[in-house]
Amino acid sequence: MNAALRDAALRWRAEGRAAVVVEVSATRGSVPRGKGTRMLVAAGEVLGTIGGGHLEWQAIERARGLLPQRGEGAVQHVALGPGLGQCCGGALDLAYTPLALCDPAAWPLPAPRFTLQLYGAGHVGRAIVQLLRGIDCRVQWIDERESEFPPDPLPPHIERVCVEPVEAEVAAAPAGAFYLVLTHSHDLDMAIVYAILKRGDFGFLGLIGSATKRARFEARLRRRGIDEATLARMDCPIGLPGIGGKEPEIIAVAVVAQLLQRGA
Repeated sequence: MNAALRDAALRWRAEGRAAVVVEVSATRGSVPRGKGTRMLVAAGEVLGTIGGGHLEWQAIERARGLLPQRGEGAVQHVALGPGLGQCCGGALDLAYTPLALCDPAAWPLPAPRFTLQLYGAGHVGRAIVQLLRGIDCRVQWIDERESEFPPDPLPPHIERVCVEPVEAEVAAAPAGAFYLVLTHSHDLDMAIVYAILKRGDFGFLGLIGSATKRARFEARLRRRGIDEATLARMDCPIGLPGIGGKEPEIIAVAVVAQLLQRGA
């Protein structure tokens, strides 16, 4: 369960929308999703997932059958096996509760996988943000050019920051934060990277660019007093190796996979 699902549940409840919350309330053995996983089911829409397959299809049908009813909901005990076309082999309990009887604000949220400062609102930055919309993380998306940010609203865990000088924002990040630097200017990239390396307590630093760019940056950073051990912690080029392609969307997939790997 992520913040986006909780926010949607709060919105639906405020609107008085008829819906049922399906929650994995207990598990035994191997199951698709863990205890506390939730799904919102309305007459014409489903948000979230409890694991897919026949389990989820049957749960949606059962939840929709409860929509016209009033009461405390129901609990279903499910064994996962050939009868459901699933081979997990475990069992789980599903709780069905009308949304009107729930308090989504009290639903616990998982700790964010990482806190990220993302510098640059160009094509790659936008593609990365699109992928981060549904991931439990905290993001400050930073650029000095207000016009570069897309007009569509962002989920609450992604914050636009339009400020100048952008490198000053490095000091505001918590210890262990992740940083991605992919601005429109090499000089600006340098100013941001220097501030991050000088601070030193980063969990991940990714700089967009080639091996040639890395070599040039390293030479300049050495002259500014950054030691070899700290320089070695900078990732440039960025992204998991083996994912070829220079399209922004492909770069974004490789980079977000790298963030998830480092944040595990």
